[in-house]
Amino acid sequence: MNDYKYYMRRAIELAANVPDLPFGALIVDRDSGKILSEGWNKSSINPTFHGEIDAINQLVLSNPGIDGSKLVLYSTAEPCPMCQGAILWSGIEMVVFGTSIRSLKKMGWRQIDISAEEVVRRSPAWKCTITSGVLEKECDALFATAISRRTFSK
Repeated sequence: MNDYKYYMRRAIELAANVPDLPFGALIVDRDSGKILSEGWNKSSINPTFHGEIDAINQLVLSNPGIDGSKLVLYSTAEPCPMCQGAILWSGIEMVVFGTSIRSLKKMGWRQIDISAEEVVRRSPAWKCTITSGVLEKECDALFATAISRRTFSK
């Protein structure tokens, strides 16, 4: 589990499933290094199906009752408040992400401007370590490319 970049590369690969919304996520067992579940943005099906939510749903389906305290969630982008809340409720005690909510906002992505750290800070009943900026340039490039392809003619 010590190689954050290895798992972030996998999150980037998963983001390729939805290049216009490149939010890829996976959940890893911290002790064994085994990838337990993977997900990507499926908000076209349901607006709450962000990459992290998809990975959590896949985890629960394949590993009911798993202890989240030994799990790490990797995501191409900082979890939004909804996703970070779901991570806490799932018991996952570590999050590693690439690009930040602030960076996404600067690129023009619509985001709720509350950091994952702030959600954790305001949730004292839970424990979750946040590590940011892993392969940040590569993750930023995913989102910059996606936004450059958008048309706002609706």
